[in-house]
Parts: sequence; C-alpha cells; structure tokens
Amino acid sequence: MDKAIKLKVRKELDARQQLNIIKLKGSLISKGYTEIIHILDQDEDFHINSFETPSETNNEVQEFIKAFITKEDLTDTVALFK
Repeated sequence: MDKAIKLKVRKELDARQQLNIIKLKGSLISKGYTEIIHILDQDEDFHINSFETPSETNNEVQEFIKAFITKEDLTDTVALFK
C-alpha cells in the first residue's frame, strides 16, 4: 500500500533555498521514491508538497528528507508535515 508524505515548504525563499528545494524534489524523483509531487497552498506563508511512496520505503524516504534538510540547512524552510 502506498503512503503519502507531506512537506511544509515556506513560500518566501531566497535563491539558495529555492535551488535546494528543487534539488530535494529532483532527488526524490530520481531515486524512485515517487513519480510526481503535488503542490497545494496551505496559507499565505506555506505550500504543502505531497507525494506517495510505497510503504516499504516510507521510513527510508523520511530519513533521506531529514538528512537533506539538515545537510542543506533548510530547517526554517521545509519540514515533514504530519
């Protein structure tokens, strides 16, 4: 069964943050975790990016996202959304 993963992404980003968010999304797709990422407005400050991934890779994907956020210093920019 597929499991939805949601990311809360700040709308106001500088150029470095924008590039890193694009890299994160591209990595999720290129690693085969998902084929498409949906983007919805949450409010005037945040987007919600969501995608489905197979249940067996759910923990791996979440760990990848957390590591990417830490490595690229995006803790104020993007977070896993529950």
